[in-house]
Amino acid sequence: MKYYKNKIKTNGGAAMMILIVFFVLISLAILSGIVTPTVREFKIVADNFKSKQTYFLAESGVEDVLYRMRNGKQTSTEETLVLGGSETTTTVETLPGNKRQLSSLANTGGIQRKVNVVLGTGVGAAFSYGVQVGSGGFIMDNGSEIVGSVYSNGTISGSGIITGSATSANSPALTSNQTNGIGDPEYDIIFGDDNSRQDYSQSFQVSETGVLNKIQLKIKKIGSPTSLILKIMTDSSGKPSTTVLTSATIDNSLISTNYGWVDVPLTSHIQLSSGTTYWFVLDSGTSNTKYYKVGANNNGYANGVSKIGTSVGVWNNTSPANLDSFFSVYLGGVTGSITGVTVGTGSIGNTYAHTVTNATIRGTNYCQTGSNNNKTCDTSRVDPVQLPMPISEQNILDWKDAAAAGGTITGDYTVPSNINLGPKKITGNLTLNNNRTLTMDGTIWVQGNLLIDNGSTLKLNSNYGTSEGVIIVDGTISINNNSTFQGSGATGSYMMALTTSSSTSAINLSNNAGAVALYAANGTINVNNNGTAISLTGYYIHLNNNAVITYEEGLANANFVSGPSGTWNVNSWNETE
Repeated sequence: MKYYKNKIKTNGGAAMMILIVFFVLISLAILSGIVTPTVREFKIVADNFKSKQTYFLAESGVEDVLYRMRNGKQTSTEETLVLGGSETTTTVETLPGNKRQLSSLANTGGIQRKVNVVLGTGVGAAFSYGVQVGSGGFIMDNGSEIVGSVYSNGTISGSGIITGSATSANSPALTSNQTNGIGDPEYDIIFGDDNSRQDYSQSFQVSETGVLNKIQLKIKKIGSPTSLILKIMTDSSGKPSTTVLTSATIDNSLISTNYGWVDVPLTSHIQLSSGTTYWFVLDSGTSNTKYYKVGANNNGYANGVSKIGTSVGVWNNTSPANLDSFFSVYLGGVTGSITGVTVGTGSIGNTYAHTVTNATIRGTNYCQTGSNNNKTCDTSRVDPVQLPMPISEQNILDWKDAAAAGGTITGDYTVPSNINLGPKKITGNLTLNNNRTLTMDGTIWVQGNLLIDNGSTLKLNSNYGTSEGVIIVDGTISINNNSTFQGSGATGSYMMALTTSSSTSAINLSNNAGAVALYAANGTINVNNNGTAISLTGYYIHLNNNAVITYEEGLANANFVSGPSGTWNVNSWNETE
């Protein structure tokens, strides 16, 4: 009996162990059922984020090589770009028909994505950036956003978001482009002593297109007159117009009672065009005991002349006539800068500028000097250089010829109903109002202003297919109150609204616009609350609160012109892996 009892106890312990093992196995199975999907979800999210990073990196590799090719930079058959521990390698392959294929293979933690671009030397103006800005610069207000990249020949500043990369280029080195007068002046030009000669002006022309940095004057004062304002103005029939391009204040303490050279740096840096007449105007108060004298010679300067008068438009010859002041015009020497904006998404999106301050950068901060940024300056790259605008004057003339070939509407034209129009030249203003729809059958050239208001639509005829259409305006463009632009309906079809105006209101966009590229190479584009477009190109661009520009990849393949472009155009752009 004793042996029997011991056996029962032994078997009882084994049963308990078996129970515990089963309990542990069941618990592990339950935990595995809970943990495994959670881990899988975390991995999916992480891989998805890495995949997006990798795609943007592959795009950056292609854009980097494309930029080099379009601007004559040295390019190897294989270029590597490293960002935030990830890298992409872009290979350049020659294809038949003088084409090039760019293949960018990016890798982030084992995740690979590949973008292929085929380039050809064809026709067309391609827009490689969501925003391309001239020397006037780019300002972003609160809540404004660029979904894409920005390239500016001037500064970039504000408080908005750029999801791609941001580049602010230097202008060429400082040089004296125009100069007149050495030694002691032969003549005095008196101004500021009488209402009839309150102000002084001198016309000039630059020999090459460039960014105006400063004006230098040989001047002296009598007594203690008020400070001067120097204005750079356009020409109007041989005298200064009333259009002020930029200005600066000359403190009277900088001017002596003896002749001396005074430097006048400009508050904003404008681009001057070769062979175009400009004026600098010295705007003064009036007092017969406190005034100024400018040193001058007679017929010393071949490309301009001095005038005495008032800045409201009454100008007279000097006495004797044909006097020219002692002056110098300096171009270039303006360094690029990026201030205050947020650049990039995730860990992708770089800044490229000589100086970067108060900025948040997701990628690499390429700069020579910087402060109050979340990233220190990576000084391994040289400063970026200025890019030309993607459309030439000849392209615009070709479009105008194409529009005029379809006949002329004389005077102002208000669209009476939903109609088709084009090609057509309109000598006055074009107004599209009250929910009207204007369908373009061809290029339209408006010599006056373009107003689109109150829910109206300007679109391309379906016959355009995947092509793009252009409306050219010599005056200003105003787009208001839920008015929109549309392509032909086919994927990749866009509209471009272009103005040749140099106005500070060359294009005003408020409340929608749609599938339109806005272009104002000589003037200012103002995008107001909730204004949208797919691309902006302008001399100066201001995005007000909550304005959003969403760049579309297809626009890089858009050919808006019919003449040779002399550059690499994008034939195809797609992801292959």
